[in-house]
Amino acid sequence: MRLARHFAAASMLALLAVPSIAAAQEDQPMDEAAQHGLTLERVFGSPGLDGPSPRSERLSPDGRYLTLLRNRPDDRDRYDLWGYDRQSGEWRMLVDSEKLGSGRELSEAEKMQRERQRIGSLKGIVTYDWAEDGQSILVPLDGDLYLAGLDGRVLRLTDTEESELNPKLSETGAYIAFVRDGRLWTGALDQLAPDPQPVTPAEGDLVSWGVAEFVAQEELDRSTGFWWSPDDRRIAVARVDESPVGIVTRAAIGASGTRTYEQRYPAAGTPNADVSLFVIDPDGGNRVQVDLGTDKDIYLARVDWAPDGSALYVQRLDRAQTRLDMLKVDPATGASSVLFSEEAAPGHWINLSDNYRFLKDGSLIWWSERSGYGHLYRLADGAWTQLTSGDWVVTKLVGVDQDAGRVYFTGTQDDVLAQQVYSLDLAEPDRLARLSDPGFANSASMDKTGRLLLVSRSSAAQPPQSYLADEDGNRLTWIVENAIDADHPYTPYMAGHRLPTYGTIPGADGEPLHWRMITPELQPGKRYPVFFQHYGGPHSQTVTKGWGGALEQYIVDRGYIFFELDNRGSPNRGVAFEKPINRAMGSVEVEDQKRGAEYLKTLEFVDPDKIATYGWSYGGYMTLKMLEADPGLYAAGIAGAPVTRWELYDTAYTERYMGTPQADAAAYAASDAIEDAVNIADPLLLIHGMADDNVVFENSTELAARLQGEAVPFEMMFYPGFTHRVGGPKVSVHLWTTIFDFLDRHGVAPQQ
Repeated sequence: MRLARHFAAASMLALLAVPSIAAAQEDQPMDEAAQHGLTLERVFGSPGLDGPSPRSERLSPDGRYLTLLRNRPDDRDRYDLWGYDRQSGEWRMLVDSEKLGSGRELSEAEKMQRERQRIGSLKGIVTYDWAEDGQSILVPLDGDLYLAGLDGRVLRLTDTEESELNPKLSETGAYIAFVRDGRLWTGALDQLAPDPQPVTPAEGDLVSWGVAEFVAQEELDRSTGFWWSPDDRRIAVARVDESPVGIVTRAAIGASGTRTYEQRYPAAGTPNADVSLFVIDPDGGNRVQVDLGTDKDIYLARVDWAPDGSALYVQRLDRAQTRLDMLKVDPATGASSVLFSEEAAPGHWINLSDNYRFLKDGSLIWWSERSGYGHLYRLADGAWTQLTSGDWVVTKLVGVDQDAGRVYFTGTQDDVLAQQVYSLDLAEPDRLARLSDPGFANSASMDKTGRLLLVSRSSAAQPPQSYLADEDGNRLTWIVENAIDADHPYTPYMAGHRLPTYGTIPGADGEPLHWRMITPELQPGKRYPVFFQHYGGPHSQTVTKGWGGALEQYIVDRGYIFFELDNRGSPNRGVAFEKPINRAMGSVEVEDQKRGAEYLKTLEFVDPDKIATYGWSYGGYMTLKMLEADPGLYAAGIAGAPVTRWELYDTAYTERYMGTPQADAAAYAASDAIEDAVNIADPLLLIHGMADDNVVFENSTELAARLQGEAVPFEMMFYPGFTHRVGGPKVSVHLWTTIFDFLDRHGVAPQQ
């Protein structure tokens, strides 16, 4: 799923913690969290309490301009395009989304793409693309396309009822390409009024060109289905035939009506879409099919052109996701050969990544877990050289300065809870240089030359900042300093800011499990309830040393202890720590979270009878499995948008960890949350968006029917019209009021 780690949309940032001031007075309503503290209305209102939340920071091809999407103080979800001139030192708005936009409703296809990208709630401009000459920017807005010049002029490229999906300028900037009505369209930009034309055939509703199929978007982190060659002479384009995929009738239940969709949804153990790859000219001519091998039941994982356009490189992942082949393709004929293969460790799987780079000298920088930890390697002249090593992981390949022979990346060498930015020289890879401040959790990106760093960082006491740095990490200028000064929206609450504490407890196999805790100001002799949040699934590390957000502050203001623990199966700890969930979902994670609860019960300031557990998506599934496994251990549980039966979830995610229902029936039966629901003896609140197309609503209705049929009491709150994300300025207030009212009713509330 990239099953979303969901804190009910409190923030789009990693959630850490900022607890509070004193407990509420006895005569004060608890839902106000104290007169001097936060309210839910303020937590979810505008401006956002984290400060500015820019997105998509990029440098122009010539490095002069820095552009980003900036949200508005009066509407935290609406983004406009801004630019910073590094020569003049001035910021200005390049495109005003309200003035330029039509307000037209997006097509269903574009809405679903945004859901896959976890940006379904955003408005205005959500992406853009620099032209190679550095003088204009492609801006999609409200389903149409515009070309914005740095001189302030804006050219409208399309004006249609249909949305243009995946718009992209060609590598030289001479063409534009996009997908409309399941076909790839291209148009030359060397004219005042470009006239894009379809360059792939119309083959009905079940065949599309140039888009990524559902599981590629949702589970493989591939959001496009076409790729321009460096010289604009050719385009690699995927053809997706969904006719083999089973139909799920999905009801999107809204407030005033219900729409039904015949959705092609590849449930675990059922056929995937038939995906093939072709290479065409910009006008659609000279089409050749790429040889992807005799086994058609594979995933098209990644597609890249060689820097000189002489070859196409295709990553082919087998259905079991235990073998990844790098194919080298002749774009003139489509003929392919295997350049190398990656094999997963026994009992593990291939973790796809974008941490690779084809260099102009013909070599390749590549990320692999072949040593048991994710590290960088170089393939040159048929030989591998390991560039990084040790019991830590490289989390991202940030950039490569090919002229200087320098590689930039983020990793956990110094602290698994606070990633840092590093560099190494290809000539002396053993000598790593840290380029970031270890007092912060960091992430980074670079320009194409690998000479300018865009660093984002935060800490438990500092909301997210970003700055531009040189190749040695020296800050050149702030992008967003986000200092908590007199004008910062969080300043009124900073006096009550409570820092988290960190620690470890041993897991069942002896491996340390990292936890994070935020407490109110503890009073001698007083015991406090615990809001025990978890995610628990793969590919999500929740315990870090970055900034949290106002919702955790609010929870602690109410008088709760906030607690999180990363169980086995979570990332950035190596293969041995991650793979215990293989064919065992809902077991080792539950056991590790149980150890966290048992640890909490040993603390003199914790009320052992008031530990409530909460999770969303995979975390919602975890809530159910935790209540089923250990009745009485938790005082109450909240399950948001849970998977309840893995046969209902998609192929790529589920089979990666569980195999297929046909071959691994016993593992699926053990992971099921429906059958053992009769064991739930503690108060349960079940929450789900009624238009969820990811973890479909059927997961919760099956569970509800099972509980009702066995006379097991529970409560539920379903949200008409909402998908996998239930959030917004008003509905988030309703959601969290519902959660805390539930806890109050069942005696899991702080002492008054």
